[in-house]
Amino acid sequence: MSLWGARFEIETAEEVKKFSSSIDIDCKLAAVDIRASIAHAAMLGRQKIINHIDAEKIISGLREIDSEIKSGAWSFDPKAEDIHGEIERRLFEKIGEAAKRVHTARSRNDQIATDTRLYLLEKVEFISQSLKGIQKDLLSEAKKHTKTLLPGMTHFQHAQPISLAQHLLAYFWMLDRDFTRLMDSKKRISSMPLGSAALAGTGFNIDRQFTARELGFEKLSENSLDAVSDRDFVIEFLSNASIGMMHLSRFCEELIIWSSPEFAFVELGDEVTTGSSIMPQKKNPDVAELIRGRVGRLYGSLMGALTMMKSLPLSYNRDMQEDKFHLFEGIETWSSCLILFHLMFTKISWRPENMFSSLKADFSNATDLADDLVIKGLSFREAHEIVGNLVQKCLKIGIGLEDLSLAQLREGHSLFDQTSLDKLSHFAVMNARNSEGGTSPKALLVQIAKAESVL
Repeated sequence: MSLWGARFEIETAEEVKKFSSSIDIDCKLAAVDIRASIAHAAMLGRQKIINHIDAEKIISGLREIDSEIKSGAWSFDPKAEDIHGEIERRLFEKIGEAAKRVHTARSRNDQIATDTRLYLLEKVEFISQSLKGIQKDLLSEAKKHTKTLLPGMTHFQHAQPISLAQHLLAYFWMLDRDFTRLMDSKKRISSMPLGSAALAGTGFNIDRQFTARELGFEKLSENSLDAVSDRDFVIEFLSNASIGMMHLSRFCEELIIWSSPEFAFVELGDEVTTGSSIMPQKKNPDVAELIRGRVGRLYGSLMGALTMMKSLPLSYNRDMQEDKFHLFEGIETWSSCLILFHLMFTKISWRPENMFSSLKADFSNATDLADDLVIKGLSFREAHEIVGNLVQKCLKIGIGLEDLSLAQLREGHSLFDQTSLDKLSHFAVMNARNSEGGTSPKALLVQIAKAESVL
């Protein structure tokens, strides 16, 4: 049953039907399409736009179709134009003429926009919970490693020693921003277009507030023209997802590096690694690499959606049918990567001894030595030069600053004393970072408490 066609004298070419069909993609909207149609039919009956008997037949028929889909008793025609028409066709088979009234006071334009928003709201809920799950993983490990030292990097060079907890919590707060962005976007996703009809609203006495309450929308769209042509919420989700995937990718890159023999800071579990078909010794971090690689898919989806909407005149254009291709790809990519990241993270074995040994003679304690001179009255620029000369001296004789004797230290400047020497321990350097948000165990207790509160 076609939803249109009476105005045409010649049948649409099969090639065009095949090219314009979207059911292979939008079939994912079946459940939310039925939900929206049930709410719409209830509103039509309540407003006496259609009679009560027809409204009940439509609602009952749609519920049966929903059960048929879930049980596999009915499947879609792969040649159908879209899921919306296919469900309506099945409804006609079940209840007859009453099915033709379900589309009263709506268009596919507002129907599609409503379904897409409902679907995305469900997925946002799942993704938000996945983010929280990984935050819990990170926090749990951070609590165990407030005194586990490793090199903090800038420019991928040893900079200052930090705790593993500090490193893990950096990602905790990244994911917290992902979560808050996602939650903030819900108020824009949760704007109901249904009732906007094709573009100008409808002359029927509909009750949009009733339908919105039935479907759980927070508000109504303000402008019918904007409502049917708006895909900002799709682009915003893909933008949020791209940032979230970028965060996962950064951590995956570090896990890939850290699991190499040169670092050996971590060992990834057998469950989340693979071997080589030719090299028996290999243990490849495939899950981390695939997550890192799939960021490209999401960036592609975001750019695809932005390009799709570029220069489109108001209101609906068929170009916008492509939104679901980009949206569903983005949802699936982010969701699956969050699930796999959680699995991978729970299978990590940390190697604190290797983290600590990598700090030997790395000069990441140099800043504290310069700060010591500043405390004793020198300008920072003077102190910087003095310590730089000491580093050069150590490099020539093959030792670290922490290996210097007090006499050697005083060759750099007479202000150095035993307290200066005491500050060169990497643990002392970490413990000194007591500023709010710092890496000392004391500061980390405050940060951990804040992290617990946001969960």
